[in-house]
Amino acid sequence: MGERAAGFFREALAVELSAHSELSSIADQHRQFVDHCHRGGYDVIATFVEGRETEAEPPAFTALLDLVQRDPPGLRVILSHPVVLGASPQTALRRLYELLAAGATVEVSGAPPQDLLDGLLATTERSGEPAPLLGDRVREAMRRKAVKGEVLGRSPFGYRAGSRHRLEPVPDEAVVVQHIFRWYVHEGLGIRLIARRLNEDGYRTRRGGAWSMVTIRDILRNRVYLGTYARFGVRVPGSHAALVSGDEFRKAQERMATRRTSGGPRSVSPFLLSGLAVCGACGGHMIGVSRRQRWTRRSDGGVSTAEYRYYQCGSRTNQSVCAYHTHRADDLDETVRTAVQVALEAEPAGETLATLAAGEPAEVLRQRLLAADREIDRLIQRLVSRPPERSRLHPRILSAVQTRDQIQRALAEREEHSQREAASRARAATRQAAVQALGDGWAHLAHAARRELLESVLARATVYDDHVLVTLAV
Repeated sequence: MGERAAGFFREALAVELSAHSELSSIADQHRQFVDHCHRGGYDVIATFVEGRETEAEPPAFTALLDLVQRDPPGLRVILSHPVVLGASPQTALRRLYELLAAGATVEVSGAPPQDLLDGLLATTERSGEPAPLLGDRVREAMRRKAVKGEVLGRSPFGYRAGSRHRLEPVPDEAVVVQHIFRWYVHEGLGIRLIARRLNEDGYRTRRGGAWSMVTIRDILRNRVYLGTYARFGVRVPGSHAALVSGDEFRKAQERMATRRTSGGPRSVSPFLLSGLAVCGACGGHMIGVSRRQRWTRRSDGGVSTAEYRYYQCGSRTNQSVCAYHTHRADDLDETVRTAVQVALEAEPAGETLATLAAGEPAEVLRQRLLAADREIDRLIQRLVSRPPERSRLHPRILSAVQTRDQIQRALAEREEHSQREAASRARAATRQAAVQALGDGWAHLAHAARRELLESVLARATVYDDHVLVTLAV
């Protein structure tokens, strides 16, 4: 087994380094990384791309540093260019020292760490000032791509990004889009019936899921199927092959507008368990439905009206899968209220967390962390501005980064313990108040207060035909 290696790439590198056209894409950076690992006999264990993070993921460099700290010493971090590490040379320098202090070996095309350090220092000297953050330059570069009709982000259903970065039809998906418009415009099918027909005929979305009313509606409204590409406030007609005619698209919009405005507004009381109740048969959300009936009385010829409120499986309504599994709203609300109250009363009392061992208070640790950050920045600035002192400053910066990491870990441990203690106390108080409110206090609560109470203690209520299971919020 060879040495382990991880790659670190940056999405906007080509915008910052116009002179380095060979680094124009993530694909190019990845290709260089793979070739380098093959030549060195390294085992690839991970790659990280800065600029593609989502809210559910940690920043790419944070994840890389965490891997280095958890992996045995000697993990190699491979870069395609020194400035991959940061949007400015100073940021890249600091990150380099963080990786080295954690025990990584950092390479650029096989160069040892000191050569990488010299390369970053040379970049700093040329720039004179820290390079600006990507921001406006990246947005402008993406806007120029949009003006040319080049694909940015995920392609819509029915298309893929072609060889010239333009949208081109995916035959199997394009047929589905054309079916949707034809059924809606020419055959008069409603959105719900179209979703049901696609599901019954075995068609699936790009992710392999069932079709829903929302998905169908989004396709019918999307002008991309006219051959128009729109991103960043730029609209480019005729940028790619259209899947529907202008007449079909216009008629689809007219029909949807007519359906939106017909019938007039009516007041519908909110449902207590919306978003909290799920179907026990399929796992889909239960939705609240109101039905008004009007009839003439035989006794005196007068007119009577009544409203019926109930929950039913949303998968049946929106996707024509599962069954309706209907429950009267008042009955299900009361069943869930009782089940939540019983579950809360049966919970064991929370245990008091052990007191953290004596040490520096969190506020002192925060002050020490700020001081450590300032010291690292000061040393890096001296490294850049005083070439004769570089050999002496190098170990000092490594030591300063290691000290900062120790302070950071101590602070994180103390803050985590404090948060757990606070959460435990708050949870116990909330549970105690909720039991009281669900019992004697329930009749005095308005709908909004009842809803807020349930949301604070109930994760979900799984509704079966003959019983309900409640899952309490953590």
